[in-house]
Amino acid sequence: MSMIWLALAACLAWLVLLFGRGWFWLARDDDRDAVSLPDPAAWPSVTAVVPARDEAATIGITVASLLAQDYPGEFRLVVVDDRSSDGTGDVARAAAAGDPRLLVVRGGARAAGWTGKLWALEQGLREALAEGMAPAPDYLLFTDADIRHAPDSLRMLVRRAVHGRRVLVSLMARLRCDSAAERWLVPAFIFFFQMLYPFRWSNDPRARTAAAAGGCVLLDRGAFAAAGGLGPIRGALIDDCALARQMKRQGPIWLGLSAPDDRRGEAPEGLNRPRQAARVESLRPYETVGPIRRMVARTAYAQLGYNPALLAGMLLALALVFLAPPLLALFAGGLASALGGLAWAAMAVAFLPTLRRFGLSPLRGIALPGIALAYMAFTLDSALAEWRGRGGMWKGEAGPRMDGDAGSRVN
Repeated sequence: MSMIWLALAACLAWLVLLFGRGWFWLARDDDRDAVSLPDPAAWPSVTAVVPARDEAATIGITVASLLAQDYPGEFRLVVVDDRSSDGTGDVARAAAAGDPRLLVVRGGARAAGWTGKLWALEQGLREALAEGMAPAPDYLLFTDADIRHAPDSLRMLVRRAVHGRRVLVSLMARLRCDSAAERWLVPAFIFFFQMLYPFRWSNDPRARTAAAAGGCVLLDRGAFAAAGGLGPIRGALIDDCALARQMKRQGPIWLGLSAPDDRRGEAPEGLNRPRQAARVESLRPYETVGPIRRMVARTAYAQLGYNPALLAGMLLALALVFLAPPLLALFAGGLASALGGLAWAAMAVAFLPTLRRFGLSPLRGIALPGIALAYMAFTLDSALAEWRGRGGMWKGEAGPRMDGDAGSRVN
């Protein structure tokens, strides 16, 4: 009888996820409609700020793609060379080929209470907004040093911001999905992120949910200043969502997936699949499981407020939702087995739209329990790293919780 109750609980959990969580699993909230949005009456000025530490492998592509924007308004680019040891700043200058719109700033040591990335952004902002520089821009674009932008990327972002009077517009970059590790684990990262932060809820001004994708965030500078800038979130490891919460208090925000370019198809899995273009795409490779584990572990425990009780509760909840269904289906009998199989089928169906976005076989949905188990291990690893005093590592530097600054407690 206890197995039946467990199976019923798993089925109920999937009913809630499928029909009561913003239809996140359909993965339909993207930027396909940007081409149909109207142009603003006057194109606002924009300054992009790119934090970069030891990013020589990708910064040239990022800089070139930003300076190649077909944006009709005034545009400037600030790259913060955050104490790089690989010539990142020189690569950025070479990619600009003398374009006067680029300013490379040499970053200093991280200030106490700040995360490394946010401190780099703060230094770039101070230079960009310093007196004597060009007039303050109307919008700011925060984008990472491993992001390639299509030529119309900025124009579409600004269209959406102005048309919808959004104080924040963010695109989740299309992540690489080439290696075996990427094909197995990257789609689940997108799936789990949307499950945690349903995009439709985030985009609804009436809902409390707020999220952004840090690789590409366009901000209304006036609203950003009214929110206090980066100072209030200076210690946030999950800085994109912390920023989204700050900005949503100022006005509506929007987050979506960077849609695949429909003009270029993808071959089915198993064939020689071309890399499908997207308006905003990540160049960061994850050739093995290790880098993906580190990416998740850096912030997973912070998401739980560094609370051991929440960690235990979350692991139990994930076990119920993702692990119990296949175990019941395979090893229980009678009704418990049937209900477990039903819940397992529900999760496989829910994963299909995300798999389709990456051109992967729908059969991979059957393996979602195993993939979820890997993410549970990554989360536990995040907690262990925090307990060992190595939590929030970024570019080899520990997070700000070790600084003893109150601002570093922001999540």
